[in-house]
Amino acid sequence: MVYYPQRPAPLPVRRIEELGINPAARNTWPADIPAVREVLDHGLDLPQLTVLVGENGSGKSTLVEAIAEAYGLNPEGGTHHSMHHTQRTESGLAENMKLIREGGAPKNGVFLRAETMHGHLAYLDDISLDSGRPGRPDQFNFQSHGESFVEFVTGRAGMRGLWVFDEAESALSFNGCLLLLAQIADLLERGSQVIMATHSPLLASAPGAMILELDETGLHRRDYDDLALVQNWRRFLGDPDSYLRHLS
Repeated sequence: MVYYPQRPAPLPVRRIEELGINPAARNTWPADIPAVREVLDHGLDLPQLTVLVGENGSGKSTLVEAIAEAYGLNPEGGTHHSMHHTQRTESGLAENMKLIREGGAPKNGVFLRAETMHGHLAYLDDISLDSGRPGRPDQFNFQSHGESFVEFVTGRAGMRGLWVFDEAESALSFNGCLLLLAQIADLLERGSQVIMATHSPLLASAPGAMILELDETGLHRRDYDDLALVQNWRRFLGDPDSYLRHLS
């Protein structure tokens, strides 16, 4: 089953391109990453649901982070209204990127990234305490990481706009990943757009997704069963000893 609204909603980000007045030097990071360079050279059209997979260093997080930042979201996570920051580690790619919207698309957005999720939830807890309303149910860091993550998404599921997830599985159990898939389906039904970078074969199975596999030659559209991620996990789960005996 593909989760799309009956009338396709205008997309917050229909396409990403290089910003012509500020091109990125192709011989420096991150534009020297093949997948990033390909997006800068040729642009990329985005449907309602996009999933990026690939090895560490392939450019997944770099691209989704740049999209979120170019959209106006806090690169450390949250919405347009999130003002917290710690140490800047972003690639700067957002400064070289242009986002093309569809007319009438919502401007709201949420960016959730594994690396800074704890800090963002602590920031929200501080706001709650500073407001003079301690004990609110969104005191996230008084829960487990996974519970906090799920509650954050659930509490904002009614917000239509762009949702960007970067390795959300780091916070989630198997059942938590299933719950996130259900929440993503709900977001799509409400007319939101979702872009997700993941190492999880479970999250990569999101129905209706355009799956892009990033590697040392660029980015490639793949069917789920053809992903190296999926094939490797299937081989491992079918015969873990054939992998584990090489570790000693």
